Amino acid sequence: MHSYRTHTCEALRKDNDGQSVKLSGWIHRIYDLGGVLFIILRDTHGLTQCVVEQDSPLFESLSNYRVESVITIIGKVRARSSETINSKMATGEIEIYIDEAELQSAADVIPFQVYEDDGAGEDIRLRYRYLDLRREGMQKKIRLRNDVIRTMRESMHERDFQEFQTPILTASSPEGARDYLVPSRLHPGKFYALPQAPQQFKQLLMMSGFDKYFQIAPCFRDEDGRADRLAEFYQLDVEMSFVTQQDVFDTVQPVIQGIFEKFSSFTEEKREVIWCDSIPYKEAMLKYGSDKPDLRNPLEIVDVTEVFARDDVEFKAFKGIIDKGGVVRAIRAPKVSDKPRSFFDKLNSWAQSEGAFGLGYILFADGQGKGPIAKFIPQEAQDALKQAAGLEDGDAVFFICNQELPAAKFAGLARDAICDSMGNREQGVYKLCWIIDFPMYEFDEKAQKIDFSHNPFSMPQGGMADLDNKEPTDIYAWQYDCVCNGFELASGAIRNHRADIMEKAFAIAGYSKDVLEAEFGGMLNAMRYGAPPHGGLAFGVDRIIMLLADEPNLREVYAFVMNGQYEDQMMQAPSEVDPELLKDLSVKVNLPKKMVDAA
Repeated sequence: MHSYRTHTCEALRKDNDGQSVKLSGWIHRIYDLGGVLFIILRDTHGLTQCVVEQDSPLFESLSNYRVESVITIIGKVRARSSETINSKMATGEIEIYIDEAELQSAADVIPFQVYEDDGAGEDIRLRYRYLDLRREGMQKKIRLRNDVIRTMRESMHERDFQEFQTPILTASSPEGARDYLVPSRLHPGKFYALPQAPQQFKQLLMMSGFDKYFQIAPCFRDEDGRADRLAEFYQLDVEMSFVTQQDVFDTVQPVIQGIFEKFSSFTEEKREVIWCDSIPYKEAMLKYGSDKPDLRNPLEIVDVTEVFARDDVEFKAFKGIIDKGGVVRAIRAPKVSDKPRSFFDKLNSWAQSEGAFGLGYILFADGQGKGPIAKFIPQEAQDALKQAAGLEDGDAVFFICNQELPAAKFAGLARDAICDSMGNREQGVYKLCWIIDFPMYEFDEKAQKIDFSHNPFSMPQGGMADLDNKEPTDIYAWQYDCVCNGFELASGAIRNHRADIMEKAFAIAGYSKDVLEAEFGGMLNAMRYGAPPHGGLAFGVDRIIMLLADEPNLREVYAFVMNGQYEDQMMQAPSEVDPELLKDLSVKVNLPKKMVDAA
């Protein structure tokens, strides 16, 4: 007989009745019912009920074992009587009568329950993550993660992509988020950076003649933490040569479609997977107030600036903003005339909690407009409003007025708040789409300069001609995002593969040729020796798993992860280090004054 087990804790059935078996695992639960000791034994596969009767010489010692202790038992399988069958357990038709038991490892008193969710907070769960990971729900999510990544890898190999591993220690890059820096011992005063993405390396692989690249790539960004963003994350990184934007879509869409179809069964109900039509960026910002819209929300935003700009409309609160170049956005809420006043009051309170004065509205009933601002809008203007917003009797329409970008963003938030108040967000579906035609540049109000709005390595749609002849903010790039249910899953582009266009594109954003050579000289030089047209993207592995697992927090789909303040409470990181190590690295710690004063 094997040293530890003949079967797993999920394997035994009624057909095994009478067999002598050996099982090993953790004590999931233990309880005494009238002189009969029941031990639920658990391993990664499942649960088995084991029994010790009071007259057994093992009874006293086993009754003193704590939950989560690891034991090995030898015993005989017995079929349960029909009235004691546990239909909730795969092994519920049998139990093991223990003849021998060996304590492999005793457990201390545990800080929270493993067999059930006892409401332990995130801090204590992360501090004792190895206990948290024993829970059935966590085990299920980590297996999901493993299966999704394996399926991604197999799907890419099936499409003749080659898998690469790009450097983790690389050069710092001036664009994007803040880098994590690593001091060099051999080169005092110089630093490596952990990669925010393998962007330059995967493009260099295309310039090296490899046609199809992919990697399950670790990436690092020193950004403030939030539920859907971590300092360290993984992405399905893809690059292809001699492709158009549509070629990229046609290649990766079946991979992602297959992932969602295969693993949506992880949720309580099988969810439908729908690819919606591609949406240009400007249209997305107008209709949904976001470049990552949740298309399960049926509400749309329309522009009604012209209605409020009419001479017969006397609503001065909007007029003053319109006169300064502002816009008015409207959101139709269909058939809400039967809603109580509290429905509108709660939305108004929500808007105030977001920093707005409120959320103005008009409710149309019996052909008349009612509400706080209806009296400022005469009947002809109301009729024009109905036509512009597609309003019918029984509908309400909510308004947002501001400069264009803040109006769009707040309208997007209001669209979701109204939808949630109405309770009409579509359920049981993943709705994916591509957001396309991103502007190449934007005006940075803080820096008062033109800067890249997205990926700086993208190809402008009109090539050099657009860079030479158009205003920067009128130039579009071959950039695209994939969104699903309100989350950005992927970002990518057809890349700039010409050195002259790259030099011009960066010059418009204020980068001199010297800076460009210093920061991106490797890739720029590679372009000068013949670079193929190429493009790609990267899907956030963790966000895909988060959606499949119905989890609002990325930390719930990792085995080991830091908290929201980027502290690993289990491993005590970040931590102070030996001064001798800092000396070897030619690094001196210069703490902020407030930390010095506090010490």
